[in-house]
Amino acid sequence: MRIIGGQFKGKQLRPGKKFSARPTTDFARESLFNILRNRIDFEEVTFLDLFGGTGAISYEMASHGCRDITIVEKDNRHFAFIRECLDQLNISRIVSPVRGDVFKFISSSRRKFDVVFADPPYELDRISEIPVKIFSSELLSEDGLLIVEHGKNTDYSTHPNFKELRRYGSVHFSFFWVGEEDE
Repeated sequence: MRIIGGQFKGKQLRPGKKFSARPTTDFARESLFNILRNRIDFEEVTFLDLFGGTGAISYEMASHGCRDITIVEKDNRHFAFIRECLDQLNISRIVSPVRGDVFKFISSSRRKFDVVFADPPYELDRISEIPVKIFSSELLSEDGLLIVEHGKNTDYSTHPNFKELRRYGSVHFSFFWVGEEDE
């Protein structure tokens, strides 16, 4: 896994062959960050990474200048890898890793975030609940952005805050906004 842009561009982070998380592909990550560059000020947003896995999206955010990042990951081995990467990149002071269940975090967090990224396992039984839970918990700030990465069998288009779907091979990103989208 390599960081595709920003301060740490080209940096390789190796989770090992037995690592079970599926990192977002380089192509999909690069496409996502091209979209984000036009929508957010990386240095000004608060970012939440749900189902952190390898932490790849959070490292990209930090590499692009984001200084307030929270990663939630339940798996002990994945969480340990995230902590190692934070130390390697020397970004432990701007990234807060949380080891725990994403759904419990959503329901108990009192903090608001400008951007929430969720990359659950594509086969997760509760994948359809993610936008519903996030919007009902008021986890997003005013005009906040939710991005859910998913496979082709998941469809969020009927959710009232759904705005668009982008496809990059087998990776799909659904975008949701709290307020009106800036054109």
